[in-house]
Amino acid sequence: MPTRSRTISPKGSHMTTANRTLIMTGATRGIGLHAARDVLRRSPDAHLVILGRSSSAAEVLPSLREISPHVSTVDIDLASMASVAAAGAQLEDLLDSDQLPPLRGLVFNAGVHLSNALEATVDGYERTFAVNVMATHQLLRQLHPHIQAPSRIVVTVSDAHFGDLRHTGGTMPAPRWALPEISRPGGFDRSGEVRAGRRAYVTSKLGGIHLVHEWARRLPDGIEIVSYNPSLVVGTGLARETGGAFPFLMSRIIPLLTVTPLVDTPVPAGSKLADVILGVTPAASGAYIHRTKTTASSAESYDADRERALWTWLERSPQTAGREHKTPRAEA
Repeated sequence: MPTRSRTISPKGSHMTTANRTLIMTGATRGIGLHAARDVLRRSPDAHLVILGRSSSAAEVLPSLREISPHVSTVDIDLASMASVAAAGAQLEDLLDSDQLPPLRGLVFNAGVHLSNALEATVDGYERTFAVNVMATHQLLRQLHPHIQAPSRIVVTVSDAHFGDLRHTGGTMPAPRWALPEISRPGGFDRSGEVRAGRRAYVTSKLGGIHLVHEWARRLPDGIEIVSYNPSLVVGTGLARETGGAFPFLMSRIIPLLTVTPLVDTPVPAGSKLADVILGVTPAASGAYIHRTKTTASSAESYDADRERALWTWLERSPQTAGREHKTPRAEA
């Protein structure tokens, strides 16, 4: 069962009362960890709840509490619908009982990039799609009734969803959207190969943008949801399971480009993500933010029919079927 860590005050610190809650996945390493640190420094009135594996959260919790006492964790496995549901239920209980201040922000920064498209979750879904798309929707469905305006929801995506030479340098294939096939292990051509794993990744990031567009139509005024593209960032650990030459490129070749504007390291990338989380970077609900400014995502990513079809499919899957919460209504 998920467990919540108790907040403690750093020695000699003056405790500022937390008056709002931010919930974040992917905050235990890479840009997410640096963004979490930045958010805590800049927003002493925020209580940050980190959703992640308990072992990973335990490693970073002490350093985060040196910045602010208002940090707690909830254990979650994003590849398990039961674990996501349990974590969401615990957060609902904490919010309903006022053990956490009002919920004013959600950040979905966690993601996986695998070396194939064959790995199955305990529920039988392809793991990349389950973690990068399905878990995001499941948590939003559980927690959206608790979000109070004004607030911002951030979903980390990637410009790899373009799948073209300009945005990926030829390292990534184009996405292939086909529901429900892409949700199943083996749903891509030659699914056991590295290229299929990359196609599953870019397709899931396209799915994240579709999800943001559809949620933007359904959320009430004052609650924004945006896609955030950090672009190419070295040292995040995302490439560790990708296979092929990608880990070598990310560890040996791409870091040479950090002296150019093309590539970021985790600290400045984390600061840019913090700007998006805190609303410093302006954007309308449904927008796609590239690093520091709003721009257009791929032409393929704007497809209202596909977005509604994704919503319908997600709502029919076991993760959300029978949810007691009222379904957000799409705009006519």
